[in-house]
Amino acid sequence: MSAEKANSLDVARRAGVSQSAVSRVFTPGASVSKKMSERVLKAAAELGYRPNVLARSLITGRSRIIGLVVAYLENQFYPDALEKLSNALKKRGYHILVFMASNDREGVDQVMQELLDYQVDGIITASVAISNDLTTRCKAAGIPVVLFNRDQDGVKLSAVTSDNYAGAKKIADFLVRGGHRRIAHIAGWAGSSTGRDRQAGFRAGLKQSSRKLHVCVDGMYSREVAAAAVHQMFKKRWKPDAIFVGNDHMAFGVMDALRYDLGLDVPGDVSVVGYDDVPLAAWPTYDLTTLRQPSNRMVEATVDTLLGQIEGTAGQYKKIRIDGPLIVRGTARIPDGWVDEGL
Repeated sequence: MSAEKANSLDVARRAGVSQSAVSRVFTPGASVSKKMSERVLKAAAELGYRPNVLARSLITGRSRIIGLVVAYLENQFYPDALEKLSNALKKRGYHILVFMASNDREGVDQVMQELLDYQVDGIITASVAISNDLTTRCKAAGIPVVLFNRDQDGVKLSAVTSDNYAGAKKIADFLVRGGHRRIAHIAGWAGSSTGRDRQAGFRAGLKQSSRKLHVCVDGMYSREVAAAAVHQMFKKRWKPDAIFVGNDHMAFGVMDALRYDLGLDVPGDVSVVGYDDVPLAAWPTYDLTTLRQPSNRMVEATVDTLLGQIEGTAGQYKKIRIDGPLIVRGTARIPDGWVDEGL
């Protein structure tokens, strides 16, 4: 037979304090003296006591758990952002419950329904969209939702993204000023706001300089699809001399295809620019010029927005777009007189 678990009353007796004092010690943000906290924690350690978070949530109506829905982790941007979100929420007394979902409406809605069943206090979706029906149900249940690195038309949900449109315009200006004439774009998935906004900003930036997009392909945010697109582009008579790739994950596949499959020099034969600035982009193997997503500021804004709605200190929803710098490295021709804003 297993030993009987200690409860908060046992801890209170061992520490010589009230049961409510034990509760305050284990409640994030509660007012309690350092001396009291030390006494209670010492008694709890001796008895092997840990508070029952789920039982407390039934009493308080708050689980202090945030549900995170993410479609895939192959893109190196998301594991890094996930760690930052988890750490930021932990500092505020919350924890993350991660659910993986297929990147389609039915799969996401199913996972979201499961999160509602877990009685989470709030939900963050990372690059997935949810239906209007489920948005209404979350609102009815009093569970706020914040979209991270994705916006969505037609729903009244908070969203935090980098300024994808402005960032892509910077890349267009950089490539035009570098003297490139046949500028291609391997876009992100057309079904995502990030893919559409980056493509729109890039086209607008080229148009502003009286340039046309040489060729555009939907890379589906897939390394393999992007690499295949490069092979098709370079079968043509008029080959690109620069490629803006919709994220770094695809850009790595593009560079590998250019260098190792086609025997081309980057940037001697063709310049490559990505978007995200994941840690791998700075490795000497890639040394990728890319638009940095300001993930620290995006995470901070996401957590502030979500917890503000949970705690009733913020409005129902807002759209936040955060500008990021172009990080110039070694994969693209650098225009004369260019000042690197990432320094």
